[in-house]
Amino acid sequence: MYFPEKEPNQRMKEKELQPQENKMGVMPIPKLLMTMAVPMMVSMLVQALYNIVDSIYVSRLTENTLTAVSLAFPVQNLMIAVATGTGVGINALLSKSLGEKKFDRANKAAVNGVFLAACSYVVFAILGLTLSHFFFAVQTDIGEIVDGGTAYLTICAACSIGVFMQVTFERLLQSTGNSFYAMICQAAGAIINIIFDPICIFTLGMGVAGAAVATVFGQLVGCGLGIYFNIAKNKEIQLRFRGFRPDGDVIRRIYAVGVPSIIMASIGSVMTFCMNQILIAFTETAATVFGVYFKLQSFIFMPIFGLNNAMVPIVAYNYGARKPDRMIHTFKLSVVSATCIMIVGVALFEGAPEVLLGFFNPSEQMLEIGRTALRIIGTHFLIAGACIVCSSVFQALGQGVQSLIISLVRQLFVLLPAAWLLAQTGRLALVWWAFPIAEVASLMLCAFFLRRVYVRDIKPMMQEQK
Repeated sequence: MYFPEKEPNQRMKEKELQPQENKMGVMPIPKLLMTMAVPMMVSMLVQALYNIVDSIYVSRLTENTLTAVSLAFPVQNLMIAVATGTGVGINALLSKSLGEKKFDRANKAAVNGVFLAACSYVVFAILGLTLSHFFFAVQTDIGEIVDGGTAYLTICAACSIGVFMQVTFERLLQSTGNSFYAMICQAAGAIINIIFDPICIFTLGMGVAGAAVATVFGQLVGCGLGIYFNIAKNKEIQLRFRGFRPDGDVIRRIYAVGVPSIIMASIGSVMTFCMNQILIAFTETAATVFGVYFKLQSFIFMPIFGLNNAMVPIVAYNYGARKPDRMIHTFKLSVVSATCIMIVGVALFEGAPEVLLGFFNPSEQMLEIGRTALRIIGTHFLIAGACIVCSSVFQALGQGVQSLIISLVRQLFVLLPAAWLLAQTGRLALVWWAFPIAEVASLMLCAFFLRRVYVRDIKPMMQEQK
């Protein structure tokens, strides 16, 4: 039987109706990684700048107010950990679903991710309103630190809807390769924060509470932009909430990757809290230096996190599309890029610690302690870059447990015990060596897990192509 050939116009219409291959599966890896990573790295740098500027303004009040903000950092980090950890789960599932052409599951990942962000906000708002004063009272009896910290943390937690939603909508944009719009969201929020910090702190006379108000306002602006860009520009997913019901299977898949990532990032909060207690035993100034270090190191680490945010959806997409060569190329290029960034970090921390500390209106004691701390801790940066990339690769492959184990060993099983043991010598300078020691342990674990993942998952995929 003869079937007449379809008309050219009909064939063209059918081709247009077929989903187009996402750029993460076809664009050359160097161009793709640069296209996606540079906007995220820029936005992360702006975010890091906001973190530093925030503390610089607060330090102009008193050293105690700077200490209060430093002691609040573990809780703020915990909120960000839950937001970004859930975002990693959304990112991995959504990108993998797009790679497998399962568009309905990708949409479900998006709407259930927004639902989980709202639930996270409710939990932290309740905790912030009820436990902020207790959190500071158990760490110090200095009234200025307790009162200032309580005001700061209560505002940040009670109004944290902005940070949870901003991170979620940014991850939706990143998952579909729209990292430029994610950059605008994050950069706009950070710039708003930087502008309103001095206004709220000094002009309006709100003090340390003003820093929290500026932070919250910036997050809400970023959230609003994230919603707009997902509706107007993100054509690969559909955010439909009419008749929405939580999907247990999708939530399970999100948290299969997200929970290890949340725990991994939350471990940082536990580590920071415990390190503060070890350091306060010497002097409150040591804890202040530790807080300043975290602000400064974020300026080095944030670009790498931006690089990772671009790498994860690329690896996850090509894992779903079963393209191992593109996965390996992305990983290698990411490691080289992260190492180059870390070289800059080492040069700054080793060569100009006084300049870095000088931004925070340091006392002589803070300058003396900080100079030694930055130079010692900075030695581990080169190793840290590769370890961060490795951990993110495990998450992209849906194997977040490996990342969790690495983080547990590094921060709880090595860093804290090493810091405590070194503190028993009575020499504060020795405590900072716990960081390089922990990073070496992390590198060894990364190498072990990376080889196992390659043999078990990547190598069979490469053999299929032969």
